[in-house]
Amino acid sequence: MRKTFAIAALAGSMAVTGFAIAPAAQAATQTTAATQTSGGSWGKFFSSDGKAYTFGKTWKADGKVHTKWYGVDKVGGKKGWVWFEYYQNGGWHKFNKSWDGKVVGSWSGRGIKKVYTFTCWAGKFDNCGKKYRIY
Repeated sequence: MRKTFAIAALAGSMAVTGFAIAPAAQAATQTTAATQTSGGSWGKFFSSDGKAYTFGKTWKADGKVHTKWYGVDKVGGKKGWVWFEYYQNGGWHKFNKSWDGKVVGSWSGRGIKKVYTFTCWAGKFDNCGKKYRIY
């Protein structure tokens, strides 16, 4: 009988301990999710015809938003284009970069609140894929 009570008591204490750990684990998960919203890896973001794509990483450090991106043109012969649109100091700005084959690029800026990107192939405004928020 004592063994039965001892086992039941031990099982009960383990259950209580398990419930005590769960909120801490949940808080750690929520902290990780909050950290990820401030930047992280993104992509592969394809052009609408699937012939080019971009991927990369965006993060904030030293008061600046940094983006490192990679472009891949799977077909060759025509250029891939990556567009970046960002909200900085109360206004929207945008720029693009082109490549043929594979490329790595980076950029950064202060006061940036939001960044979007999309990929095109065969021209600045041709075969453009979906726009994604990356920061």
